[in-house]
Amino acid sequence: MTSRIHIARPATATYNADPHGFSNPRPSSGYRAANPDSPLERVRAVGKQVEDAIEIYSHPLKPYLPGIGRFLIVVTFYEDALRILTQWRDQLWYLQSYRHFYWGFSHLFLVLNVVVMLAASTAVISKRFTEHAVLGLLAVVIVQGFGYGLIFDLNFFLRSLSVIGGLVMVLSETVVSGRQNNFAGLPSLSDTDRKKYFLLAGRVLLIFLFFGYMVRGEWSIGRFVSSLVGLAACTMVAVGFKAKWSATFLVIVLSVFNVFINNWWSVHSAHAQRDFLKYDFFQTLSIVGGLILLVNMGPGGLSVDEKKKTY
Repeated sequence: MTSRIHIARPATATYNADPHGFSNPRPSSGYRAANPDSPLERVRAVGKQVEDAIEIYSHPLKPYLPGIGRFLIVVTFYEDALRILTQWRDQLWYLQSYRHFYWGFSHLFLVLNVVVMLAASTAVISKRFTEHAVLGLLAVVIVQGFGYGLIFDLNFFLRSLSVIGGLVMVLSETVVSGRQNNFAGLPSLSDTDRKKYFLLAGRVLLIFLFFGYMVRGEWSIGRFVSSLVGLAACTMVAVGFKAKWSATFLVIVLSVFNVFINNWWSVHSAHAQRDFLKYDFFQTLSIVGGLILLVNMGPGGLSVDEKKKTY
């Protein structure tokens, strides 16, 4: 009886384990480990080491980075307000003679600019009414562009876009800190969505300063090479690829460039170039502040770095 119900596999040479041919006749190659000697893997390894080094050495400064970034972003507005006060007569003469402002309206224009810049910059640093302060500073940038007739100057326009990018980074940091944002125009966006879009807009706007450097001056081999390197770093910031590493690189490069190129303190006080160099110096500091906030917060959800975490 037991022999009739025996269902063991027959031990014959003609037994076919896959009679229907569903199995894969080729042996599986299994998981292929990355070749550590390939150039791509070496680049990845170096990039990982750089990111780890940045994280380690910036860790003691991390609690202070938001404050440093905020101060640097608004320092150009403090300098602008101080320049208006110390050159009051010259400012009035320019507005009335060249911009054809009426007497009294030119005074009101300068007073409002000084008050808004001082009050809003202080509010940004102290983290009080940050949203209203940023909107006030954005209005100052736009109004001054039209008031002084510089809105169609390409260099001023690109620099202003980068300054606006720094202010947008302040809004991003405000969203990250969990404060309530009351933007009537964006009623359907959550704080997470606002953070992503603000960070994306801030990243893209910050890099316009670099294009301002590219369009002025004479070209040389050294400038061509430095422009390629800077363009690569700016592209990485814009798309959010190795964003902390590339932003740190731009902070270092812009800081060194600012000290040696925009050295307004070495120019005589009576020289006309001194004010232009000082203006460029403090605007560059403002953009460096925006990049510092980017290093502190990261590129956000709409970035290559964040997508790599998902996939």
